[in-house]
Amino acid sequence: MSQTTNENQTSAAFRRPISPTERLYLAGEALTPPFALQVVIEGEGRLDPEALTHAVARTAEACPGTRLVRRGRLWVDSGSPPPVRVVDGALLDRTSLVGVPALGRRLDPLAGPTCEVLLLDGDPHTVVFRAFHGVMDGRGVLTWMSDVFRVLRGAQPVGAMSPTTDQTMVSRLAAPGRRPRLRFRWPSPLGGNGTRAPGMMWRRRPVDGHHPGLVARLASAVAELAPGPACRVMVPVDLRRHDPGLASTANLTLPIFLDARRGETWEQIHERLLAALAEHQEVTWGGAERLVPALPLVAVRAMVGALGACSTLRGRYAMSAIVSHLGKVDRTEFRTDSFRPTTVYALPVHDPVTPVSLAAVECGDRTELILACRGDMQVARRAEGFLDHLEESLHRNTARTWSGNDTTTALPTGLTVTGLFREQVARTPDAVALTDPDRTLTYAELDRSSDAVAHELISRGVGAGHVVGLLAERTTAAIVGIWGVLKAGAAFVPVDPNHPDRRITDVLDDAKVVFCLVTQQYRGRVPSGQGCTPIVLEDLPASAPIPDDTVTPTDLAYVIYTSGSTGKPKGVQIEHRNLVNYVLWARRFFGVDTTMRFGVIGSFAFDGTWHSVFVPLVSGGSVALAPGHLNHVKLRDLLDRSEANALLVTVTHLDLILRLGFTSRGVRIVAVGGEQLRGTIAARAQEAFGPDCRIVNVYGPTEATIVCTAHVFDPERDATSAVVPIGVPVDNMRVFLLDPDHRHVAEGEVGEIHLAGAQLARGYLGRTDLDRTCFVRLADGTRVYRTGDLATLLPTGVLEFVGRVDDQVKIRGHRIEPAEVESVLAEHPGVRGALVVARGHGREKALWAYVVAEPEFSVRQAREYLVERLPDYMVPSAICLVPEFPTTINGKVDVAALPEAAPDQEQAAADAVERDEVTGAVSHIWADLLSVEDTGLDDNSDFHRLGGDSLALVEMFAAVARTVVGPAGEAAFMSDLQHVIRNPTLGQVCHAARRAISTTKGRPA
Repeated sequence: MSQTTNENQTSAAFRRPISPTERLYLAGEALTPPFALQVVIEGEGRLDPEALTHAVARTAEACPGTRLVRRGRLWVDSGSPPPVRVVDGALLDRTSLVGVPALGRRLDPLAGPTCEVLLLDGDPHTVVFRAFHGVMDGRGVLTWMSDVFRVLRGAQPVGAMSPTTDQTMVSRLAAPGRRPRLRFRWPSPLGGNGTRAPGMMWRRRPVDGHHPGLVARLASAVAELAPGPACRVMVPVDLRRHDPGLASTANLTLPIFLDARRGETWEQIHERLLAALAEHQEVTWGGAERLVPALPLVAVRAMVGALGACSTLRGRYAMSAIVSHLGKVDRTEFRTDSFRPTTVYALPVHDPVTPVSLAAVECGDRTELILACRGDMQVARRAEGFLDHLEESLHRNTARTWSGNDTTTALPTGLTVTGLFREQVARTPDAVALTDPDRTLTYAELDRSSDAVAHELISRGVGAGHVVGLLAERTTAAIVGIWGVLKAGAAFVPVDPNHPDRRITDVLDDAKVVFCLVTQQYRGRVPSGQGCTPIVLEDLPASAPIPDDTVTPTDLAYVIYTSGSTGKPKGVQIEHRNLVNYVLWARRFFGVDTTMRFGVIGSFAFDGTWHSVFVPLVSGGSVALAPGHLNHVKLRDLLDRSEANALLVTVTHLDLILRLGFTSRGVRIVAVGGEQLRGTIAARAQEAFGPDCRIVNVYGPTEATIVCTAHVFDPERDATSAVVPIGVPVDNMRVFLLDPDHRHVAEGEVGEIHLAGAQLARGYLGRTDLDRTCFVRLADGTRVYRTGDLATLLPTGVLEFVGRVDDQVKIRGHRIEPAEVESVLAEHPGVRGALVVARGHGREKALWAYVVAEPEFSVRQAREYLVERLPDYMVPSAICLVPEFPTTINGKVDVAALPEAAPDQEQAAADAVERDEVTGAVSHIWADLLSVEDTGLDDNSDFHRLGGDSLALVEMFAAVARTVVGPAGEAAFMSDLQHVIRNPTLGQVCHAARRAISTTKGRPA
């Protein structure tokens, strides 16, 4: 422990000498008020004034440096804690920092207080810690603040009782050499010839990211602006670095002087700064230590005043600028149960012999820069230009601004999706809007039927702020239902009927759904006794009085649930204005008109599916719905018979369509998203659908409303690329690529995609904790969504998707957090540990689960447990029981050392049945699709347990129909599959195939 740490801890009255540096500050404070260090915390929530007053008083007992007054040549503990003043902060300009006169109030070193706390009411809630610079430095203020918030959280303050001064430390540590002589020869980097204007001003500039060598970078930028070939920058250095155990709030900062020449790189300047620190130049003796103690304070004040006046008159100063770096500040130190800080910044003091003072604080994902100077409005404009230059220098050679972000497009105000739909109904009332195999609806019929749904919901008290469930297949009834919900002013949450009951219940409960629209066949799937009432769509009338249109752009339109890393799915809230921006862009970009028909094959619980519903129905196009389990016959019908000429599909769906050999020269648009699109697949699609079809690679997380970037595939340029670019942002959206330090990356470098603009979701339903993590703000206040996706900006000016920053994976276009699957597995009493990873298997990646379990636990139990709770795409293809997880030398799970678990074949047989021709042929298809040995298959082999997913199942059925059953028996085979889909064993599939074959031959199977 430092020898000075505990000095005078038991003294009755804390006191310490006023150092020579502090005498200079006493001289300067009357000349350039307020001469106070001020550290500002902005945040969400509220601090109670009474609790804060108590915490400040309690902290003052442990940090007596906060209640000092001057008595001769001593600082003496007054015994009075710093006051807490509540002031109106509503008028505070967060850039110019004007509007609160209390920030300019002088702190009287004789009468006190020399420290105080301001609590600014307003948004954001703000607390300011103020200290006269003669008693405290920046690190001292941060120490004081940290203790106050410790007390607010119910902990004890650490305290800072040492009376050590900077002079004491210089005497003990003095390094050889002397500080440079102060010569008043340096012009202001703000330009001009000086000014007598008395006005003190601050200017704030938050900058994205943390920047290594920050002081050197700022010094380099000052040199670029300073008149003449060089500049001199004063860099305050905290002396506590020489005595880490020193507990003091005192003024323990002395300068290093750094000369920087125009044209030098910041790295060269940084090297000299590091050398100066290594030589301990801050503790060399200077003239002030000898001269100031010998003079009366009035003489020191007169001397400083004369030097300041001369500097201002001549426009020549003792240095070009002061650059003070308070370091990285951990916001969590200033958090309480009722207050969450969002940023911290410092208002520097300004002395009369320096033209510019800069204070830098690295906080959260940003660097806060505050400039202090004196002058008139002309100086203020130059100060803004100076900060512009500093910011640009920190972002030099980055893609912070790139042409793809020039997306601003004016839209009429007040637009809603329901309003756009009503306008389209008026234009084309008799045009076909919806088709499914059983029904066709015109725009007018869809409008009337959805009015009836809205009327029913409104009669039950549903309106703005409510969320209504939708549990239905891809049918016209379902689309009628969602338009009815929207017209009622509510939002809909789609639930996939193929999901297990547990998942359906969890989603409806989490969304607090009171009413759920269902088709007749799913009435019993709505959980009883959960406060959720089913409304059967088929039971509603075909028309009803037209409801009043009370929907506003900020009303919620829908909630889509996605996988959550905490083990709980999260509901993404999309507002009408988000959706309006998207559909208007899509209508223009894709050229949607009355001749276009959009095919729908995706789940309603997948947000991309709604592209094919909303875009055509506000543009005069139509929607072709393919209900039920997807199979090759439905795909063929959709492409050949429904006349669908526009598709939005996942890469997995597209690959399946191409492998099944489906083509249609009538298709005009194929938008592909959800996964990384390889150039080879895009080229095959272009060949299959013809040169007149546009293949568009689209990208967009649910949190950014369906699609936020797009790229039209160019066969000449993109076909040979490993991956197709994801393009440029849609209208009124922007993309920023940031590195792990939140800095903007350069062209060609990889950065995390941060999305901004009109399509950003409201947030997660009931999950403000996730909102704070995922929806953040850039330094300039821009709200962005952190996607976790990585991309790079290509020289061609388009974005290319690279991968993920975390463990999230895409399976068949669905975002999956392996942690959610792990969490569900871990709930089983027989599981002691679970790990889920994505590994290559067959053509695509699949989820593999590794389980450490009790002795009696089996793979079958694990699979059955997951099937009851998760959608099929989240159930791992392979489950492997392991005695323990292998670990690295750091104690982390060594994923690479996990065994190569083959897809589950625990039923694969030693007692395989004698094979007939059908069994052999089907087994061969399974072996090819699943990368397993066909000799290990028997009647009980389960397609899903062997690693097959739902799309592989479609491909398997298609192959059996084509090569085993034949065209004549295909219809009979497909009609028999409804019973097979739930339990797709080899025996069941072969039995269905034999029945179909026997039908064509006129004999029983």
